[in-house]
Amino acid sequence: MKVVVEFSQLGKIQLSELVFYMIVNVKTVIGSIAIAVLFFFGIVFALASVYEFTRLIVAALLFVVGFGIAYYITKKPKTIVQKLELSGQMKAVALKCPNCSASVDASEIKIVSGVPYATCPYCGQTFEIAEEPKW
Repeated sequence: MKVVVEFSQLGKIQLSELVFYMIVNVKTVIGSIAIAVLFFFGIVFALASVYEFTRLIVAALLFVVGFGIAYYITKKPKTIVQKLELSGQMKAVALKCPNCSASVDASEIKIVSGVPYATCPYCGQTFEIAEEPKW
């Protein structure tokens, strides 16, 4: 599963996407080679099953594993896009740790199950970021 969060930090998103696609390409090449080898030996064992029946079982197993790898490398990752909708005027407010009142940098914010959490670099406490009511 791939999660894309739309913020102003485009540099980090582009770098992670580049690494993701490089890993996917390496996985696809290695998987394709493994499929070719498994299918080759599957055909050899299927042809050799004339002499012994158990070779047909081995050939079937090789084909099943080859098809399993083919399915794994061709499935598409799910992409989840989270958009931030604002209800009105927004202004920047300093983010402070509720435990030690230290300033927390915006790069420490992580989205977990759709909820923003921040980790204080000083005391190490993780806390949920909640929007205060306007009234």
